[in-house]
Amino acid sequence: MGNQKVVSCRIMPRSVAIPASCGPVPARTIRAKLLVDGAHYEELIARAVADAQVSVWISTANLKTMMVEAPIGSRARAKGRYVSFFETLGELARRGVDVCILHASPPSGPLQRELARLAKNASGVKMRRCPRVHLKMIAVDGKLLYLGSANLTGAGLGAKGSGRRNFEMGIVTDSEAMLDAAQARFDRIWRGRECGACTMRRECDAPLDAASITSRGSTRRACRSPSSPR
Repeated sequence: MGNQKVVSCRIMPRSVAIPASCGPVPARTIRAKLLVDGAHYEELIARAVADAQVSVWISTANLKTMMVEAPIGSRARAKGRYVSFFETLGELARRGVDVCILHASPPSGPLQRELARLAKNASGVKMRRCPRVHLKMIAVDGKLLYLGSANLTGAGLGAKGSGRRNFEMGIVTDSEAMLDAAQARFDRIWRGRECGACTMRRECDAPLDAASITSRGSTRRACRSPSSPR
């Protein structure tokens, strides 16, 4: 992960839903890098997500439109143009990358119009909504994990100017223990495993345990993929 500050992170045994066979998750020291404000865009969006080969899983409370630099080597990039982040995600999905977004709030009005415009190009991006989701997470290729404060918005992920973006902070790590725990939690929510005991079910427009997943994506560790039922 290059130059980074090593921090001690305590993973509590009951903090995530993981298979019983995994046993308790002990406290351990992990390698992690701190991201502040604009570094979210540079490290996560322009680098990690753009270079994804297998999977991109995103969890966010709010979901808004976000403009990013056009891909390197494209005519749009040569002209200094910016494109929708969902165009980038759609291109990844067309290349076979498993792109999943778990969100709480409905997409903003501008993003809904954008998704309608990109319906064909972004059709491979899978989105599921749960009003209780507040975790902000990005997992790329089962190899890199972001946990922090940033929502999937331009202001949150540093895609706006320095005087307009939010003050955000989070960490990225390649810890397999953290990846396993975080993606297991994402997977459980994605599949509707938390829906049975949920007292907010009436607020869901489409409870996740009633949804049907028909895709057959995979990841480096197939048991982690929301699109590859165990």
